[in-house]
Amino acid sequence: MEVIIRPSTDEAAELVAKIVADELRKNPHIVLGLATGRTMERVYEELVRMHREGGLDFFLCRAFNLDEYVGLAPDDPNSYRYYMNKHLFSKVNIDLRNTHLPNGMASDLNNECEEYEKLIQRAGGIDLQLLGIGRSGHIGFNEPLSALKSRTRVELLSPQTIQQNACFFEDISKMPRCAITMGVATILDCRRCILLATGEEKAEIIAKAVEGPITSMISATALQIHPRCTVIVDELAASKLQGCDYYRWVFMNDPEWGPYR
Repeated sequence: MEVIIRPSTDEAAELVAKIVADELRKNPHIVLGLATGRTMERVYEELVRMHREGGLDFFLCRAFNLDEYVGLAPDDPNSYRYYMNKHLFSKVNIDLRNTHLPNGMASDLNNECEEYEKLIQRAGGIDLQLLGIGRSGHIGFNEPLSALKSRTRVELLSPQTIQQNACFFEDISKMPRCAITMGVATILDCRRCILLATGEEKAEIIAKAVEGPITSMISATALQIHPRCTVIVDELAASKLQGCDYYRWVFMNDPEWGPYR
Protein backbone atom coordinates (compact mmCIF):
# COMPACT_ATOMS: atom_id res chain seq x y z
CA MET A 1 0.00 0.00 0.00
CA GLU A 2 1.19 3.52 -0.83
CA VAL A 3 -0.11 6.71 0.76
CA ILE A 4 0.10 10.04 -1.05
CA ILE A 5 -0.76 13.24 0.83
CA ARG A 6 -1.74 16.27 -1.22
CA PRO A 7 -2.12 19.80 0.17
CA SER A 8 -5.80 20.22 -0.74
CA THR A 9 -8.97 18.38 -1.69
CA ASP A 10 -8.72 19.59 -5.29
CA GLU A 11 -5.10 18.49 -5.63
CA ALA A 12 -5.93 15.04 -4.27
CA ALA A 13 -8.82 14.60 -6.72
CA GLU A 14 -6.79 15.98 -9.62
CA LEU A 15 -4.01 13.47 -8.95
CA VAL A 16 -6.52 10.62 -9.07
CA ALA A 17 -7.86 11.95 -12.38
CA LYS A 18 -4.34 12.21 -13.82
CA ILE A 19 -3.61 8.60 -12.91
CA VAL A 20 -6.86 7.41 -14.49
CA ALA A 21 -6.16 9.46 -17.62
CA ASP A 22 -2.62 8.11 -17.95
CA GLU A 23 -3.84 4.52 -17.58
CA LEU A 24 -6.57 5.14 -20.16
CA ARG A 25 -4.08 6.57 -22.64
CA LYS A 26 -1.76 3.59 -22.17
CA ASN A 27 -4.62 1.13 -22.56
CA PRO A 28 -7.68 2.45 -24.45
CA HIS A 29 -9.45 -0.88 -23.75
CA ILE A 30 -9.00 -0.52 -19.99
CA VAL A 31 -11.68 -1.92 -17.69
CA LEU A 32 -12.44 0.71 -15.06
CA GLY A 33 -14.07 0.12 -11.71
CA LEU A 34 -15.91 3.27 -10.69
CA ALA A 35 -17.28 4.71 -7.47
CA THR A 36 -19.85 7.34 -6.57
CA GLY A 37 -20.22 9.95 -3.86
CA ARG A 38 -19.26 13.56 -3.34
CA THR A 39 -15.56 12.71 -3.12
CA MET A 40 -15.60 11.40 -6.69
CA GLU A 41 -17.40 14.36 -8.25
CA ARG A 42 -14.22 16.42 -8.49
CA VAL A 43 -12.41 13.47 -10.11
CA TYR A 44 -15.08 13.11 -12.77
CA GLU A 45 -15.18 16.86 -13.32
CA GLU A 46 -11.46 16.79 -14.07
CA LEU A 47 -11.76 13.77 -16.38
CA VAL A 48 -14.53 15.55 -18.30
CA ARG A 49 -12.28 18.59 -18.63
CA MET A 50 -9.45 16.41 -19.97
CA HIS A 51 -11.85 14.88 -22.49
CA ARG A 52 -13.14 18.24 -23.72
CA GLU A 53 -9.85 20.12 -23.73
CA GLY A 54 -7.33 17.38 -24.35
CA GLY A 55 -9.24 14.74 -26.27
CA LEU A 56 -9.09 12.07 -23.56
CA ASP A 57 -10.80 9.16 -25.29
CA PHE A 58 -13.22 6.87 -23.41
CA PHE A 59 -14.78 5.16 -26.42
CA LEU A 60 -13.09 1.76 -26.13
CA CYS A 61 -13.00 1.44 -22.34
CA ARG A 62 -15.48 -0.47 -20.21
CA ALA A 63 -16.74 0.46 -16.77
CA PHE A 64 -18.21 -1.40 -13.81
CA ASN A 65 -19.57 0.41 -10.79
CA LEU A 66 -19.14 -0.82 -7.25
CA ASP A 67 -22.76 -0.76 -6.20
CA GLU A 68 -26.37 0.30 -6.62
CA TYR A 69 -29.32 0.76 -4.28
CA VAL A 70 -31.97 -1.94 -4.25
CA GLY A 71 -35.34 -0.62 -5.36
CA LEU A 72 -34.22 2.48 -7.25
CA ALA A 73 -34.80 2.66 -11.01
CA PRO A 74 -31.95 3.93 -13.21
CA ASP A 75 -33.77 7.22 -13.82
CA ASP A 76 -34.26 7.89 -10.10
CA PRO A 77 -32.12 10.94 -9.19
CA ASN A 78 -30.74 9.07 -6.18
CA SER A 79 -29.68 5.98 -8.12
CA TYR A 80 -26.03 5.50 -8.89
CA ARG A 81 -26.78 4.98 -12.58
CA TYR A 82 -28.29 8.47 -12.60
CA TYR A 83 -25.23 9.79 -10.74
CA MET A 84 -22.79 8.26 -13.23
CA ASN A 85 -24.75 9.50 -16.24
CA LYS A 86 -24.89 12.99 -14.75
CA HIS A 87 -21.28 13.33 -13.66
CA LEU A 88 -19.38 11.32 -16.28
CA PHE A 89 -21.05 9.10 -18.86
CA SER A 90 -23.15 11.81 -20.54
CA LYS A 91 -20.17 14.18 -20.74
CA VAL A 92 -17.56 11.97 -22.40
CA ASN A 93 -17.57 9.67 -25.42
CA ILE A 94 -17.94 6.40 -23.56
CA ASP A 95 -20.24 3.84 -25.18
CA LEU A 96 -23.15 3.44 -22.74
CA ARG A 97 -23.36 -0.23 -23.72
CA ASN A 98 -19.97 -0.62 -22.04
CA THR A 99 -21.09 0.94 -18.74
CA HIS A 100 -22.37 -1.47 -16.11
CA LEU A 101 -24.03 -1.13 -12.74
CA PRO A 102 -25.94 -3.76 -10.77
CA ASN A 103 -29.67 -3.69 -11.45
CA GLY A 104 -31.32 -2.78 -8.17
CA MET A 105 -34.74 -3.41 -9.72
CA ALA A 106 -34.00 -7.02 -10.71
CA SER A 107 -36.76 -9.50 -9.88
CA ASP A 108 -34.14 -12.02 -8.73
CA LEU A 109 -31.48 -10.07 -6.87
CA ASN A 110 -29.30 -13.07 -6.07
CA ASN A 111 -29.17 -14.01 -9.74
CA GLU A 112 -28.36 -10.39 -10.60
CA CYS A 113 -25.38 -10.55 -8.25
CA GLU A 114 -24.11 -13.78 -9.81
CA GLU A 115 -24.50 -12.38 -13.32
CA TYR A 116 -22.65 -9.20 -12.39
CA GLU A 117 -19.68 -11.25 -11.21
CA LYS A 118 -19.73 -13.22 -14.46
CA LEU A 119 -19.91 -10.02 -16.49
CA ILE A 120 -16.78 -8.69 -14.79
CA GLN A 121 -15.00 -11.98 -15.42
CA ARG A 122 -15.99 -12.00 -19.10
CA ALA A 123 -14.52 -8.50 -19.41
CA GLY A 124 -11.21 -9.90 -18.20
CA GLY A 125 -11.42 -8.39 -14.72
CA ILE A 126 -11.04 -4.81 -13.56
CA ASP A 127 -7.78 -3.10 -14.41
CA LEU A 128 -8.16 0.03 -12.29
CA GLN A 129 -10.63 0.35 -9.43
CA LEU A 130 -11.55 3.70 -7.88
CA LEU A 131 -12.68 3.63 -4.27
CA GLY A 132 -14.04 5.97 -1.67
CA ILE A 133 -14.42 5.06 1.98
CA GLY A 134 -17.44 5.35 4.24
CA ARG A 135 -17.20 6.52 7.81
CA SER A 136 -17.68 2.94 8.97
CA GLY A 137 -14.69 1.97 6.83
CA HIS A 138 -16.67 0.34 4.07
CA ILE A 139 -15.50 0.12 0.47
CA GLY A 140 -18.43 -0.33 -1.85
CA PHE A 141 -21.22 -1.14 0.57
CA ASN A 142 -19.21 -3.80 2.39
CA GLU A 143 -20.45 -3.02 5.87
CA PRO A 144 -18.82 -4.20 9.14
CA LEU A 145 -18.33 -7.98 9.29
CA SER A 146 -18.27 -8.33 5.51
CA ALA A 147 -16.22 -11.42 4.75
CA LEU A 148 -12.87 -10.73 3.14
CA LYS A 149 -13.75 -13.42 0.58
CA SER A 150 -17.18 -11.96 -0.15
CA ARG A 151 -18.47 -11.53 -3.70
CA THR A 152 -21.16 -9.35 -5.26
CA ARG A 153 -24.27 -9.65 -3.11
CA VAL A 154 -27.18 -7.83 -1.50
CA GLU A 155 -26.04 -6.04 1.65
CA LEU A 156 -28.17 -4.56 4.44
CA LEU A 157 -26.96 -1.02 5.05
CA SER A 158 -25.77 -0.12 8.53
CA PRO A 159 -27.43 2.66 10.55
CA GLN A 160 -24.23 4.71 10.21
CA THR A 161 -24.34 4.44 6.41
CA ILE A 162 -28.03 5.31 6.31
CA GLN A 163 -27.37 8.37 8.46
CA GLN A 164 -24.39 9.38 6.30
CA ASN A 165 -26.29 9.07 3.00
CA ALA A 166 -29.69 10.29 4.19
CA CYS A 167 -28.79 13.88 3.23
CA PHE A 168 -29.18 12.90 -0.44
CA PHE A 169 -32.84 11.99 0.08
CA GLU A 170 -35.65 14.45 0.75
CA ASP A 171 -37.18 11.98 3.18
CA ILE A 172 -34.95 9.54 5.08
CA SER A 173 -37.77 7.00 5.06
CA LYS A 174 -37.38 6.79 1.26
CA MET A 175 -33.73 5.83 1.41
CA PRO A 176 -33.25 2.15 0.53
CA ARG A 177 -32.08 -0.10 3.33
CA CYS A 178 -30.27 -2.50 1.00
CA ALA A 179 -27.83 -2.27 -1.89
CA ILE A 180 -26.10 -4.59 -4.32
CA THR A 181 -22.35 -4.27 -3.85
CA MET A 182 -19.20 -5.83 -5.20
CA GLY A 183 -17.72 -7.98 -2.47
CA VAL A 184 -14.37 -7.42 -0.79
CA ALA A 185 -12.81 -10.26 -2.79
CA THR A 186 -14.28 -8.87 -6.00
CA ILE A 187 -12.59 -5.55 -5.29
CA LEU A 188 -9.28 -7.18 -4.36
CA ASP A 189 -9.25 -8.99 -7.70
CA CYS A 190 -8.58 -5.70 -9.52
CA ARG A 191 -5.09 -5.20 -10.90
CA ARG A 192 -4.71 -1.74 -9.39
CA CYS A 193 -6.82 0.26 -6.97
CA ILE A 194 -6.88 3.87 -5.85
CA LEU A 195 -8.71 5.00 -2.74
CA LEU A 196 -9.48 8.70 -2.45
CA ALA A 197 -10.46 10.28 0.86
CA THR A 198 -10.69 13.95 1.76
CA GLY A 199 -11.76 16.01 4.73
CA GLU A 200 -11.23 15.86 8.48
CA GLU A 201 -14.27 13.62 8.95
CA LYS A 202 -12.39 10.81 7.17
CA ALA A 203 -9.17 11.16 9.18
CA GLU A 204 -9.95 8.63 11.90
CA ILE A 205 -11.19 5.90 9.57
CA ILE A 206 -8.29 6.43 7.15
CA ALA A 207 -5.83 5.94 10.00
CA LYS A 208 -7.55 2.69 10.94
CA ALA A 209 -7.78 1.49 7.33
CA VAL A 210 -4.14 2.21 6.51
CA GLU A 211 -2.29 1.64 9.77
CA GLY A 212 -4.63 -0.54 11.81
CA PRO A 213 -5.05 -4.33 11.83
CA ILE A 214 -6.85 -6.09 9.01
CA THR A 215 -10.38 -6.83 10.17
CA SER A 216 -13.75 -7.62 8.67
CA MET A 217 -15.16 -4.85 10.87
CA ILE A 218 -13.45 -2.34 8.54
CA SER A 219 -13.52 -3.70 5.02
CA ALA A 220 -11.06 -1.08 3.73
CA THR A 221 -8.30 -2.67 5.82
CA ALA A 222 -8.32 -5.55 3.32
CA LEU A 223 -6.63 -3.20 0.86
CA GLN A 224 -3.44 -3.61 2.90
CA ILE A 225 -2.96 -7.00 1.23
CA HIS A 226 -3.55 -5.75 -2.31
CA PRO A 227 -0.31 -5.81 -4.33
CA ARG A 228 -0.90 -2.39 -5.91
CA CYS A 229 -3.09 -0.10 -3.84
CA THR A 230 -2.60 3.65 -3.59
CA VAL A 231 -4.39 5.75 -0.97
CA ILE A 232 -4.60 9.43 -1.91
CA VAL A 233 -5.67 11.88 0.78
CA ASP A 234 -5.62 15.59 1.49
CA GLU A 235 -3.92 17.05 4.57
CA LEU A 236 -7.10 16.94 6.65
CA ALA A 237 -7.83 13.27 5.92
CA ALA A 238 -4.17 12.48 6.67
CA SER A 239 -4.17 14.31 10.00
CA LYS A 240 -4.35 11.16 12.17
CA LEU A 241 -1.86 9.05 10.22
CA GLN A 242 1.32 8.32 12.16
CA GLY A 243 3.56 7.68 9.16
CA CYS A 244 3.03 10.97 7.30
CA ASP A 245 6.71 11.89 7.13
CA TYR A 246 7.58 8.52 5.61
CA TYR A 247 4.68 8.65 3.14
CA ARG A 248 5.82 12.08 1.96
CA TRP A 249 9.41 10.85 1.63
CA VAL A 250 8.33 7.92 -0.54
CA PHE A 251 6.27 10.17 -2.81
CA MET A 252 9.17 12.58 -3.29
CA ASN A 253 11.78 9.87 -3.92
CA ASP A 254 10.00 7.05 -5.78
CA PRO A 255 10.71 7.46 -9.53
CA GLU A 256 7.20 6.16 -10.34
CA TRP A 257 5.69 9.36 -8.92
CA GLY A 258 8.12 11.71 -10.64
CA PRO A 259 5.64 12.78 -13.35
CA TYR A 260 3.03 13.62 -10.69
CA ARG A 261 5.17 15.72 -8.35
